[in-house]
Amino acid sequence: QLQLVESGGGLVQPGGSLRLSCAASGFTSDYYAIGWFRQAPGKEREGVSCISSSGGSTNYADSVKGRLTISRDNAKNTVYLQMNSLKPEDTAVYYCAAVYRLFGLCILRVGDYDYWGQGTQVTVSS
Repeated sequence: QLQLVESGGGLVQPGGSLRLSCAASGFTSDYYAIGWFRQAPGKEREGVSCISSSGGSTNYADSVKGRLTISRDNAKNTVYLQMNSLKPEDTAVYYCAAVYRLFGLCILRVGDYDYWGQGTQVTVSS
């Protein structure tokens, strides 16, 4: 059974940092591109960052470029999202998602992903 579990969310002050983890089980994650998405109250789910199956290609939303870094450790079946210089507008539930894509670039589009985690809350507030 394919499963994604996010962790690492919490409450942080503006300018602070968090590292989110997405642990995959039930499948070989290095055959899959992984994306991070977020959804704030009253807003649509939006793409934040994604990484190709090999880890050789990444993509970021303009709103997070230079502040967030995605990485993966295929030996641990885990993808990370390091978030620095956090802003109140980063407050949202963060989800990781997977799509089978052995080659090629990842795409930051909700509809491209087949498997989703349950989400982890990130709150940026003083």
